Amino acid sequence: MIHLIIFTLLANQAPSSDAMQYMQAGIEARKQHQVDTELVEFSKAAQSDPNSAEIQVNLGSAYMEKHDYGAAIAPLKRALELSPDLPVAHQLLGFALLAQGYTADAIPHLERVGATDALAIAQIENGQLPEAVANLRVALERRPQDPDLLYYLGRASGLLSKSAIDTLLTAYPDSARSHQALAENYFVLRQLPQAEKEFQEALRLRPDLPGAHLELGQVYANSAQWPKAEAEFRTATKLQPGNAEAAYRLGGSLLQQGKAHEALAELKRSNDLKPGMPETLYSLGKAASLDGDNATAQQSWLKVIELEKTTSLAAQAHFGLAAIYRKQGKTADAQREMQEFQKLQSTIGPPRSE
Repeated sequence: MIHLIIFTLLANQAPSSDAMQYMQAGIEARKQHQVDTELVEFSKAAQSDPNSAEIQVNLGSAYMEKHDYGAAIAPLKRALELSPDLPVAHQLLGFALLAQGYTADAIPHLERVGATDALAIAQIENGQLPEAVANLRVALERRPQDPDLLYYLGRASGLLSKSAIDTLLTAYPDSARSHQALAENYFVLRQLPQAEKEFQEALRLRPDLPGAHLELGQVYANSAQWPKAEAEFRTATKLQPGNAEAAYRLGGSLLQQGKAHEALAELKRSNDLKPGMPETLYSLGKAASLDGDNATAQQSWLKVIELEKTTSLAAQAHFGLAAIYRKQGKTADAQREMQEFQKLQSTIGPPRSE
């Protein structure tokens, strides 16, 4: 694609007649994917006519085809000396400089031609993280399934997040948010006692700190301290009654303690706040089943299967439905659900944790 752009943009910049035969030979070699021959012919053309921007660009492009990005830089710079507004020369020079690690030098060339994907990569390496994230989002609008763009967006976002957290910890080490950030890091590392300590200090400084009670509750849940988890989740739901996750977590902690009726109410509320979440629906079905509300349990688990189809959560829903049908004397239905459960179990392995 780049080469077609070169020929179109440079059609009016014909080289001297002495270099034309080498130029044509280089173009023919390019069409035949004979990179070494192409390079030889464009080099001869450049020696015959060193003042042709078209030849310099094609020579630089030939070096890039050979992945000799360092050698491509000189002819591309020469092309821009001869024709400073040549877009394709800016584009190729930006790519070559980026490939060689000269990110700061690459940026103005890539900016000039709007090469947002390559520009974003250069910005990441140059520490311009907010700009990189913005450009990667633009590039992803055009190529939403590009794995390279997704990788670089994740990398840039992670580095930007780390930079912000580092600034927070350095500038405000004794703030509630710093303790919360430290606690979150400990939680990710599964260092639960340290996470608990930091969350508690954050909440001592700011008892209504958004998100902290919910996160501390998850620390307790991960260590199966269900009464403590319930207390934190309950506080979180009082502070943010519209938070579906807080209601879901509270329902789950109640369910773990055998408080099915209370759990059912919270899980229904969570589903009302954010309908169609498979994990919520599965837990809702489990609480309903334990509370004797088989109709709600059946409805919830059927919805899980509709949404998940072939996951471990769907397998658990099939298992739950089999139990309901068995109690109702629907032997054929129970057998069907157990067969579906066993089929999924054989392909996906052990069920995931709730």
